[in-house]
Amino acid sequence: MAGIVHFTTMVVIFGLGCQALDLLKATATLGDPPSTPTVHCRCSSYPNVTLCSWPEPLCSQPTHYLATYSERHSNGDAKMCHLIPPSSSSTSLTTEPSSSVSEQVLWHCPLPNLKLLTEYILNITAVHSGGSSSHLTSFMLENIVKPDPPVDVRVSPMATKNILVEWSPPPTWKSMDIFPLKYQILYQWKTRGTTKSINLGPFENTKTELKGLIPGRTYQFQVCAKEMLGLGQCSDWSSSVQITIPTTKP
Repeated sequence: MAGIVHFTTMVVIFGLGCQALDLLKATATLGDPPSTPTVHCRCSSYPNVTLCSWPEPLCSQPTHYLATYSERHSNGDAKMCHLIPPSSSSTSLTTEPSSSVSEQVLWHCPLPNLKLLTEYILNITAVHSGGSSSHLTSFMLENIVKPDPPVDVRVSPMATKNILVEWSPPPTWKSMDIFPLKYQILYQWKTRGTTKSINLGPFENTKTELKGLIPGRTYQFQVCAKEMLGLGQCSDWSSSVQITIPTTKP
């Protein structure tokens, strides 16, 4: 279950506790409510590094946030998330000036020590002087696993037409001995102005030999990582590395 739920000021406070009540009393007046947060959650190091994020709205009114999470089938109280606000050191997503997508500065909500095979409910509530709005969604940890990309991708020529591709696991993936990764390789080249590509894998090692490449042709290589059992998604592709296949033996 996932969805967007809008609440009036008095309904949002249900289950959020005294801190939420004080904040809503202090800020809520009649007017237009803030935009509903668009929340994205990702586990970058299975199973205990989960971060939910959403962009700060482009509006003139200061907006406060309340974040709670709980197990769907638990009778326990919802837990408050310790929010990390945007700062001058935050990484921003920028686009070309002609793009309709504006620069985004993100709020973060870390969710520590989530359990496997458990459905969680997350509620992010935005509050300012015009009212409040909420994003309510559910997820299971296994479905939001997405490692960071592999690093240190390198290629080296071997015999004619063969190369060795090597890489290192993402340093943020902390439990390689318990939850190993598998990898895919994407390599591309151009033929008469048209880009061709091949996706190979999965590979359990961090190196592989590719054979039958064309001497004199330039290839571009990237690697992505995925949890060994196939949970979640493959990472974004790594930075690319190029090599022109030698026409003679190295």
